[in-house]
Amino acid sequence: MEIHEAFPLEDCPYCGGAGLLEEENGWCWYATCVDCGAQTASFAYNTPEERKDAARKAAELWNLRKVIRSDAGE
Repeated sequence: MEIHEAFPLEDCPYCGGAGLLEEENGWCWYATCVDCGAQTASFAYNTPEERKDAARKAAELWNLRKVIRSDAGE
């Protein structure tokens, strides 16, 4: 099963936009909003076995609404 399908994301807690699970250059996962840019912390991995766990952690954090966002002027 594809990682993106395994860990569905709720809508953004700030703007209601779609959440997206992103992989950064093969070393970490984070979740982000495609509309406002809110995001979770990044979860690094070193092995293929850790990769899925890092994606799961990012998705769980997003779905718990533990996200950050920079507003204009910050």
